[in-house]
Amino acid sequence: MSSQSTQPFGSTNLASSASANHDRDSSMGNNETTNVNSGDNEVTATKGSSERPVIVPDMPMTYETLKRYLPHRYPFMLIDRVLECIPNERIIGLKNVSFNEPYFNGHFPDQPIMPGVLMIEAMAQVSGILGFISEGLTAEDGYLYLFAGVDKVRFKRQVIPGDQLILRSTLLMQKRGIYKFDCQACVQDNVAASAQVMIARQQKTILP
Repeated sequence: MSSQSTQPFGSTNLASSASANHDRDSSMGNNETTNVNSGDNEVTATKGSSERPVIVPDMPMTYETLKRYLPHRYPFMLIDRVLECIPNERIIGLKNVSFNEPYFNGHFPDQPIMPGVLMIEAMAQVSGILGFISEGLTAEDGYLYLFAGVDKVRFKRQVIPGDQLILRSTLLMQKRGIYKFDCQACVQDNVAASAQVMIARQQKTILP
């Protein structure tokens, strides 16, 4: 996300997001988990806050699966793979930072550094995937997750071409389609950025 906030993870009004969402409150400790068979693979299904069965995709999630859970596309899809996902708890994803990233042309020509706001955007995107999976939804169901707030942001390390950014997000709170996550972006074992990210689920608006 650039400093001018852009959709789908743009800014949104928290109160209007909550009132527009008709899902009931959920209790993070009362999720029912069962096993179901999908083809030859056994996957875990969890009952989410809206009573939809939640099927966890096979791990790792690669592009063909990720694009069902992220409405973003190049050059703004900042997740390359999801390594682990436990619905209503946590998710781990990664972003391979290459010399070909378009933002390196201007940030900065002589010393390419990944913008901090894009690290926050990547944390929001992986958190949105966790939100979709936890609710038994995909981006194809006509929903978006929008930024509702970012707190406690810290940048501790530069991220440069050739780095692999490991993105960890843990669910702290969920109520009526509003989610709060504790997030870290790491290179190897070093924290590059951390933040508490709030996102809100909204139905996609179809432009005329």
